[in-house]
Amino acid sequence: MKIKSILVKSIAVAAMSVTGLVVANNAGSNTAQAAIVQNDASVVTVNYVSNNSINVYNNYENPVATGQILASNTSWKVIKTAYDSKGHKWYDLGKNQWVRAKYVTIGHHAAATQTQTTAQASTQAPAQSQTQTQNTQTASNTSASSYTSNASGSEASAKAWIANRESGGSYSASNGQYVGKYQLSASYLNGDYSAANQERVADNYVKSRYGSWSAAKSFWQANGWY
Repeated sequence: MKIKSILVKSIAVAAMSVTGLVVANNAGSNTAQAAIVQNDASVVTVNYVSNNSINVYNNYENPVATGQILASNTSWKVIKTAYDSKGHKWYDLGKNQWVRAKYVTIGHHAAATQTQTTAQASTQAPAQSQTQTQNTQTASNTSASSYTSNASGSEASAKAWIANRESGGSYSASNGQYVGKYQLSASYLNGDYSAANQERVADNYVKSRYGSWSAAKSFWQANGWY
C-alpha cells in the first residue's frame, strides 16, 4: 500500500512538472512556483485592442514595466515561454522583454498591419505580413536587390561564422519556418528570399537585437542560437 501511494504521488508531481507549474505543499496550502517551460510559439501577434498597445515588462516573476509598448496588430518573435507564481503565462520577446500571453495570439495573422511600435520598443523588428500588395512587394524587392552589407573586418568575420553554423553558408537552406543563409524566420523575409534581402534583413535583425555581429556571435556561442 505504501509503495502504491508513493507511485501515485510521483506520477502526480511529474504531470504537474510538464505544465511548468510545480506545486509545493507549504503549511497546508498549494503554491505554484514560477517556471520557464518549453516554448509553445515562434511568433505572436498583439491583439489587445482596447488601448491599441500593451506594456513590456522586465521579467515574468516580479514584472516591472520597462516603459516600452507594443502596438496592436504587430507580430513578434518569441524566445521563451514561462508561467509566473500566479499561473499567468508570459512570453519573452528577447533580452528579457516580457509580455502577458493573454494580450497576444499565437502566430502571425493576415490582418496584422505594419504599424510600428514606439522607438523605445524597437529591439526586434515586427514579423512581416505576407499579404502586402504587389506594388509594395515589388518596391521591397527592388530595394533589397541593391543592398550591400557594410559589415567588415571582425564584424564580417563574425557574420560569416554565424552563417556557416546556421546553414553552411547556403542561401537556399531551409529548416521548418527558418530560411536561408542566416536561418531567418520566413515571416521576416516577407516572401523575398533573394540573397540581397537575406543580407539586409539579417543585418537589421542583428543590429536591432544585439547591436553587432560580434555580440550575436558571442550569444550564439553561449546559447547555440542567435
